[in-house]
Amino acid sequence: MGRKLGIIGSGKLGEAIAAGVAAKGFIEKADMLLADGAAPRRSELAAKGYRATADNAEAVRASDAVILSVKPKDVDAAMEGIKAELGPKKLLITTVAGIGLDILEALAPKGTPIIRTMPNMAAAIGESMTVLSPGASVGEADLEWAAELFRSVGRALVLEEKHMDAVTGLSGSGPAYIYVVIEALADGGLKLGLPRNVAFELAAQTVLGAARSVLLSGEHPAKLKDMVTTPAGTTVEGLCALEEDGLRPALIHAVERAANRSKELARKK
Repeated sequence: MGRKLGIIGSGKLGEAIAAGVAAKGFIEKADMLLADGAAPRRSELAAKGYRATADNAEAVRASDAVILSVKPKDVDAAMEGIKAELGPKKLLITTVAGIGLDILEALAPKGTPIIRTMPNMAAAIGESMTVLSPGASVGEADLEWAAELFRSVGRALVLEEKHMDAVTGLSGSGPAYIYVVIEALADGGLKLGLPRNVAFELAAQTVLGAARSVLLSGEHPAKLKDMVTTPAGTTVEGLCALEEDGLRPALIHAVERAANRSKELARKK
């Protein structure tokens, strides 16, 4: 630890990462500088205790490591504005969907260590799933520090960049799919007469408990499913309904569609 962090593009994901690392004490708010071009947004960030600037280059100069969290269409302009501040001693971490390391390395000064990542919005509450893919100039110390940063806001894995589109489709976009699942489960409870607040709490905690069971036990989800499915019982009836209505292929298709969209966003050098 001990590094200063700049975040360029302090939207929902950028702030979520900042909030998560600050809450875990990995980096103090005083050691972060968040850049955003909109004055109302900077005021909002300042009200939450963050240091904010309109100058992307200032955020880089004041930091040891920088997270670039802008929209894909804004990457060229953002990199043009900060490239004079980059170099071998400045770690650049990106969360931009579809923009590969080859593009980023071509836009940065030679030797700049660049790590492409795909976190998700759960970083704000310390439950993100992040995958990191290091570029050619990234040393072991930088990669380990970046991995620890994202582990401070959830779980983190290092994978080859070739997997990043699939990661984007699964864990990057996945929270949205699960929100739909939670909403649908709660609607089932509402249909059967449960109070709204009760239905949503039951649905959300059930999803949370099931997810933690998978992570903590290390068991295959199918085995855990079988453990709660008794012959001729209530659960098997519900599972049959899910199969009849196509939940499994619908989720698989969602991951594929999102991954394909990530590929469409990609550019070649």
